[in-house]
Amino acid sequence: MKTKIRMLPPSAFDLVMMVLSIISVVIIVLHQFGPFSNSEKELLLKLDTGICLVLLSHFFYGLFSAKNKKAFLTTHWIDFIASIPAIDILRYGRIFQVLRVLRMLRVANQVIRHLLKHSESTMLASMLLILLVVLGGSAIAILMTEAGNEGSNIETAEDAIWWALVTISTVGYGDYYPITTAGRVISAIVILTGVSIFAGISGLVASSLLTPKAEEAEKQQKANDHQYRQEVTTQLNSLHQEIASLKEDIGSLKTLLQQKAGSDKPGA
Repeated sequence: MKTKIRMLPPSAFDLVMMVLSIISVVIIVLHQFGPFSNSEKELLLKLDTGICLVLLSHFFYGLFSAKNKKAFLTTHWIDFIASIPAIDILRYGRIFQVLRVLRMLRVANQVIRHLLKHSESTMLASMLLILLVVLGGSAIAILMTEAGNEGSNIETAEDAIWWALVTISTVGYGDYYPITTAGRVISAIVILTGVSIFAGISGLVASSLLTPKAEEAEKQQKANDHQYRQEVTTQLNSLHQEIASLKEDIGSLKTLLQQKAGSDKPGA
């Protein structure tokens, strides 16, 4: 009888890495075969390098967290090689990471239960994915929209990336700004997205800080309630004993009174 190998469901961050791997492969294909200008291809390359840094961070985090590091390296060595930036041929290796996560997704119900159970990490991973996608997509969109227009100050990949970072963080230095209607629409979308993401992150941080205190207060309240119930039970038991003793005293007194009444009768 063959022993079934239990496959752990991917975490929320594993799914994010899978999506980033797909995006990275698309970026490399567009960089190699897309009809883009040199500045746009440079921007695609820089975005892919940023994704590489995220994938490498996830790899080393998993390596340091793994109890059996040799087994982890045996399973995930392709992730490390595929996440090395500036070597195009190795980047296609990320498809193996995609296939591995897709293979684990066959247990869909287990995955959903796992993600719902860890809702905070799922939400945080989703925000990270949205942040990276909006940064990359808006940088590409603004460069394609603004570059080449008269009076535009967003002409290079560095300009587009800096504009995206400043805009999504709502800092608004004003050194780079769109001059076209399409560019301003993109800016509005990026600003609203940035406000929503950072508000969500603030809420998660506040929740993570307050949850332990709330749990501690709940535990303390339960302990106080338990102690109060014990004290009430002890007092009730003592009261029952006093009532039983009082009944005995009343019974003895009643017997004495009856005996005295009998002895006081004439002829007794």
